[in-house]
Amino acid sequence: MNHSPASPLPAMRLLPSSCHPGARQMAIDSLLLDQRAPAFRLYSCQHPTLSLGFHQRYIEPHWQALAAAGVIDLVRRPSGGRAVLHAGELTYALVWPDPPLSRQETYGSACAWLVNCFAGLGLPLQAGRQAASPQPSSCFATSTAADLGHASGVKRVGSAQLWRRGCLLQHGSILLEPPADLWKLVFGGPPPQLPVLPIDRAELELRLIQAAQAELPAAAAGNRTIPLSSEEWEQIAATEASYGLALAGPSSLASPEATMDRTTWAKARPSG
Repeated sequence: MNHSPASPLPAMRLLPSSCHPGARQMAIDSLLLDQRAPAFRLYSCQHPTLSLGFHQRYIEPHWQALAAAGVIDLVRRPSGGRAVLHAGELTYALVWPDPPLSRQETYGSACAWLVNCFAGLGLPLQAGRQAASPQPSSCFATSTAADLGHASGVKRVGSAQLWRRGCLLQHGSILLEPPADLWKLVFGGPPPQLPVLPIDRAELELRLIQAAQAELPAAAAGNRTIPLSSEEWEQIAATEASYGLALAGPSSLASPEATMDRTTWAKARPSG
């Protein structure tokens, strides 16, 4: 019997780092997932932004007050997990078609580049050891096997996932210098007391991109830097508003992806 050769995995698309409003960043990631092709990018938000995970159905009243006062923007992430404050951090998005079905293997492969990058800085990271709790609303209030922290137990990277028809979107929030005053306003306490980074933000971003290019499983077939096209920007503009959370009424809890096919692991949802 003749067997046709397996189709080669397409090269991983690298997108230039960006700084846009939070709702736009979420719309970009959702578009990349819809394309079902390997992709990776780093980004930040133009204005301090609180992103809520897909499964969060309760918005703290003081979050709405902070958003109404213009202190933060409120957006809905397409991925799961708990609330993430996008300020003093870097977010990465990885799209990985047809990853392993083993949860442990997928998380390990999707995060190895981060572990190696921080080890090279003398700041080793390891998987979290706390069980997920239904109580804390902050992604960084707990640290599970989906997350990465230092030996002291302090969490550096929070992870969240969305599976759509066998394709994975992994989000990660990498804390750099979270603003203490804003963190207290949002979460009612101080941010994690992280070891000081030995390099500046620009150098860290460069090293993270290099590590992703070299080590991500989706990069095995090579990688190419490809900015968003004008057609893609049109699609993003058409959906961006749906990722912002309204400040009044129960409609603020609606998700823009409520009707989309999803695959989750019931026993191990990422903490944030």
